[in-house]
Amino acid sequence: MRTRTRRLAAAGITLLTAVALLPAGAVAAPRDAHPSGGGLHATIRYTQYGIPHILAKDYADLGFGTGWAQAADQVCTLADGYVTVRGERSRHFGADASPGAALSSASTNLSSDLYFRGVRKAGTVEKLLKRPAPAGPSRETKELMRGFAAGYNAWLAQNRVTDPACAKADWVRPITALDVARHGFAVQVLGGQGRGVDGITGARPPGDTARDRVADPRRSAQAARELFSARDSDMGSNAVAFHGGTTANGRGLLLGNPHYPWQGGRRFWQSQQTIPGELNVSGASLIGTGAINIGFNGDVAWSHTVATGVPLNLHQLTLDPADPTTYLVDGKPHRMTKRTVTVPVKGGAPVTRTQWWTRYGPVITGFGPQLPLPWSATTAYALNDPNAVNLRGNDTGLRFGKARSTAGILKALRDTQGLPWVNTVAADRRGRSLFTQSQVLPRITDELVRRCSTDLGKVTYPVSGVAVLDGSRGACALGSDKDAVQPGIFGPSRMPTLKDAPYVENSNDSAWLTNADRPITGYERVFGSLGTQRSVRTRGAIEDVSAMAKRGGLTVGDLQRQQFANRVPVADLAGEDTARACAALPGGTATGSDGKPVDVSKACTALARWDRTMNTDSRGALLFDRFWRKLTATVPNARLWKVPFSAADPVRTPNTLDTTAPEFPRALADAVAELNAAGIALDAPLGENQYVVRGGERLPIHGGTESLGVWNKIDPTWSAKEGYTEVTHGSSHIQAVGWSEGRCPKARTLLTYSQSADPNSPYYSDQTRLYAKERWVTSRFCEKDIREDPALKVVRVRERR
Repeated sequence: MRTRTRRLAAAGITLLTAVALLPAGAVAAPRDAHPSGGGLHATIRYTQYGIPHILAKDYADLGFGTGWAQAADQVCTLADGYVTVRGERSRHFGADASPGAALSSASTNLSSDLYFRGVRKAGTVEKLLKRPAPAGPSRETKELMRGFAAGYNAWLAQNRVTDPACAKADWVRPITALDVARHGFAVQVLGGQGRGVDGITGARPPGDTARDRVADPRRSAQAARELFSARDSDMGSNAVAFHGGTTANGRGLLLGNPHYPWQGGRRFWQSQQTIPGELNVSGASLIGTGAINIGFNGDVAWSHTVATGVPLNLHQLTLDPADPTTYLVDGKPHRMTKRTVTVPVKGGAPVTRTQWWTRYGPVITGFGPQLPLPWSATTAYALNDPNAVNLRGNDTGLRFGKARSTAGILKALRDTQGLPWVNTVAADRRGRSLFTQSQVLPRITDELVRRCSTDLGKVTYPVSGVAVLDGSRGACALGSDKDAVQPGIFGPSRMPTLKDAPYVENSNDSAWLTNADRPITGYERVFGSLGTQRSVRTRGAIEDVSAMAKRGGLTVGDLQRQQFANRVPVADLAGEDTARACAALPGGTATGSDGKPVDVSKACTALARWDRTMNTDSRGALLFDRFWRKLTATVPNARLWKVPFSAADPVRTPNTLDTTAPEFPRALADAVAELNAAGIALDAPLGENQYVVRGGERLPIHGGTESLGVWNKIDPTWSAKEGYTEVTHGSSHIQAVGWSEGRCPKARTLLTYSQSADPNSPYYSDQTRLYAKERWVTSRFCEKDIREDPALKVVRVRERR
């Protein structure tokens, strides 16, 4: 049977898909446009684990096949995203419910709808689509979006939704290319306007009796540091590229390990996209994106890490004393623009609110409760987000797919300038390595900040990179670089970049220690910090990859071993001290935060015997994890270590845990009491109490959280009775890529949460089971490998009129 399937595929004979119609309510066209059409078609060849290899003759057909295949796996997630960017969540789900964090930071559906309906009312995306390339999206990208919408619609028309999350839901309906573009816009502004949706939609002019309030500089600086830290977000990553001088065959190697949410609209989805003679690329896309975001082709591989560059800045406005909706620039008044939006609400009256916009961007009254920015009678704040005029991300992805070297990756970045909030790490067949922080950032130079910072900006910029400029002075406007494709951003020549080092590595710290022997310096503070303490994950990663590079003779197998080594760098710094200090506690007891004594003697033994990894069979790992979380939650970093940070020794400092701190025995007692109360043995194997359940099957999960510094990052959800029972975010689409003498790249991949969100799909948890067993998928890139796949299924998809 398998032989016959291969013969059919080779002959180009295709299987037909089953057809079923959706309920009438699910196919109502959006009110602002007609569903896409055009007689598009593609061939989809599915290999093991439901990975589609999409073959098309042009970009519209490629988009069609991609939209179809994504809908087959993720229709509910996609439909939910389109409800979001249409501003219709309150209509379907109620105003007060949470919209989730996939497409913005909005805390309620109403706030989300107000923002996205404002985007629609202003025609923001339509204007960006009309911009000629390179400032606007290319023809290929527009065709890709047109095809994606048509493919999604065709799948809806020809199939039945089986995912219980949206089966028979009236909000699952056809889309337009404009919906796809709006979704792309939301992704682009996630780091800018998307961070401040509540503060934008909730901004109100002060009343006549309002007292003059100002943001507190000290509190704001600390809040900005925490809010804009890439380390603590639900998106992060590791990536390392090795130069050919360190590898067994002189060709480059790349290991990409993005840390993204395991649920919702920021999941990755795997595919291969092929237009013969034009494009042939394999990798992963964020759901709703038509192009490959991270991946490889026959000559080059790349991954991204969330960058430390701050893709926004604030302008502090001086208001007209007689009118708080008028601001002054060089003494001349400028009236704010009103954007009044009405949102339909399920079971209630429509809600109408006004947003206020300036020459700098929208007025914002804060980034959540942590960072208020009061609008007073004399002062307001406007948010500048250069990615709000950047719809070029897909163009960058398409150009990466066609690149033939790391130089080609740099050229793609230089030509398109489309990445909003990530670094790029790449390696190629010729043995080159590359790191570059080529992202779209406001052109905030340190010199401009010195001239134009307000009192608030003087404290927020040094610690967080968030600039607050004096909006009342025309001389404080952002300048332009000659090589920038849009005004007010840095050009490619200003981007921190390192080429052809033995290794280049990033774990969500700044560009400074990309290679510890060749630090990158000379960039502006808005890109990230210099000479500051690195995260434990960065320190552990540099220790690991520098040792690998020094050892040499590296292969793809070495990358695979690094990914699942599950070493705990914090344990190397503090594990022995913790066990020793535990054993020295008088009577083997410690007092918990509730004032009760706890017998910790067995904990001392478990910690001493722990192997200092987060493997599923590691005993004592869960105990140390819970202890370390409690300790670091109560002890600030400045008091945690006896040896402080030194910029002269950034990988090895700080070190030596201060076990004399009064919080140390308390955290230990609380961790022991917590596990005792849950009935969890102190030396239980990690996998017994760190797991996910898929299809009724309990799958043990290895890896550890950010504070432990584990490369294979996993942030799980704690249950007081059962331990860690689900993963919120962490390792997602992993790829280890190299090349040999032949034309086929040697690649191993793994999508930790699997292709489909539908629990009825065979691809709902198959790769999750692989992840639990630390097994990989052998990528099938070349034609012979696709044809020889034992699970090959070929599907011809087309529009039906």
